[in-house]
Amino acid sequence: MNEERIQQVLEIEKQAQEIHDGAIREAEQLLKQIDQEAQSLIEKAQIDAQEEARRLVASAQAEEEIARILAETEEKINRSKNLAKGNLDRAVSYVLDRIAGRE
Repeated sequence: MNEERIQQVLEIEKQAQEIHDGAIREAEQLLKQIDQEAQSLIEKAQIDAQEEARRLVASAQAEEEIARILAETEEKINRSKNLAKGNLDRAVSYVLDRIAGRE
């Protein structure tokens, strides 16, 4: 009977070791899966961040270009106004001279 008890204990220890080994394999597999999922999330976050950065840079560049074009346009408008003002003064003088009979 003692031999039978020893065999039962050995069988229980063997089953416990198998359960333990299975649990370790499962834990290692879960760790690999979690690591892969984390890596995928990190890569997706990096891609999203790069796309957002590109979009922000493009937007900033567009705003700078708009501001530059607006400044150039305002400068051209001011030059045109000044030229028109000078031409108007000369035109008025010319008309007055013509009316006064000076030309």
